[in-house]
Amino acid sequence: MAIIQTAIKRKEMLLITAVALGTLLNPLNTTMISVALARLQEDFHLTFADVSWLISTYYLISAIGQPLMGKWSDLFGRKKVFILGLLLVTLSSSLAPLSPTFGWLIGFRIIQALGSSALFPSGMGMIRSQITSNQAKALGIISIFSSTSAAFGPSLGGLLLHYGDWPLIFLCNFPFIIASFVLAWKLFPKDPKMVGRAAEMDWWGVALFSSAIFMWLLFFLALADGLSLWKLIVSVGLTFWLYRYELGQSKPFINVAFLRKNMNVTRIYAQFILTNIAFYSIMFGIPSYLQSVQGMDPQKTGLVMLSIAGFSVLVTPLVGRWIDLSGSRPPLIAGTALVAVGSLLLMLIQDNASAVTIFLVLCVLGIANGFNNLSMQTALYDFVTKEETGIASGLFMTSRFIGTILSSSLLAALFGKNITTSHLHSMAWTCAGLGVLMFALTMRMPSRSVQKAIQ
Repeated sequence: MAIIQTAIKRKEMLLITAVALGTLLNPLNTTMISVALARLQEDFHLTFADVSWLISTYYLISAIGQPLMGKWSDLFGRKKVFILGLLLVTLSSSLAPLSPTFGWLIGFRIIQALGSSALFPSGMGMIRSQITSNQAKALGIISIFSSTSAAFGPSLGGLLLHYGDWPLIFLCNFPFIIASFVLAWKLFPKDPKMVGRAAEMDWWGVALFSSAIFMWLLFFLALADGLSLWKLIVSVGLTFWLYRYELGQSKPFINVAFLRKNMNVTRIYAQFILTNIAFYSIMFGIPSYLQSVQGMDPQKTGLVMLSIAGFSVLVTPLVGRWIDLSGSRPPLIAGTALVAVGSLLLMLIQDNASAVTIFLVLCVLGIANGFNNLSMQTALYDFVTKEETGIASGLFMTSRFIGTILSSSLLAALFGKNITTSHLHSMAWTCAGLGVLMFALTMRMPSRSVQKAIQ
């Protein structure tokens, strides 16, 4: 019996590994490119506002692709969608280094975003169906693994640029793709006979959601040139139309009824959006600033950015123990406060600042990221039932990409024409303000004792 249980646990760990290796491709590729932006500007003769479309389109497709591919995996089979996602990432990673123009590069990044977006929802669904014991823990591991890989992106990207050029950022995906493909092919059970049809998709919901996200993206990207009233009106109108339409659907693309019923979960999503605006503004803004203003090469930039990833990983086990003892709220209070403090410490960075000073300031933001990542993941699962895990996880990732879209818009507004220390300080004040809002939302979160009383 013990041998059988050991074999089952080993198979479950390998299955989790297959999903983890696949799901890290999306967040890793969102941030690896950050160190290459300055190089791409030189290669294709672009401004930062131009090159920011490489970020924005990736986020836009990911925000739409996550829930879309989640629905497809439920309808057509999780293994099929997971393998399809890996094949699309393979295609894009092979062709992107050969891009003759910036437009072609954006096109291949769109394919990459769509393919990598298939991996998280289908992988989460596979874990839910195959792992019955400690399911929430397995789902949490995948989510945390996904978030941590984003923090390591700039450091890995810096090393790749040092030893090669920006095409290596795409080619380095192949070890992860191959390992994930082999494990998934062997371990994922065969999909049951097709249980749905494409006609069952809420295509109007998909169209409204895509249009609303696209219009908000255009609105925020245009803020650098002033407030566009008509874009704001259209964005708000499409959002309200989406809300009213999805409320009346039995199988909605975006389950707004779930959000309205679970206000604590909705607040967590709102906080996660704010968290990602701050995190990705720093992850993309700092590398470009270090290379453009401080004159650092990509390798040194990557090493400095390692402070965020390294300290995120270091504090995660400690945060896990704290959560086990007192729940998600206390460490989340500490994490959101550190976002505000760390952002204000960016004001210490002046022209020709030492690498040590920048490293130490970013360490504070790395600790904040470690606190917020794990605490946000566990807080979400505190307020949803096991049956709601799938939909909650999908909307959680959608919130992440809405935040990343807004971060690219913020950076385009601040760094669009040129990058200076003054612009960095403006970003710091904005992120500090976001930290205060996150702190306020955390204070409204019920404590563990209140949660137990509600349950």
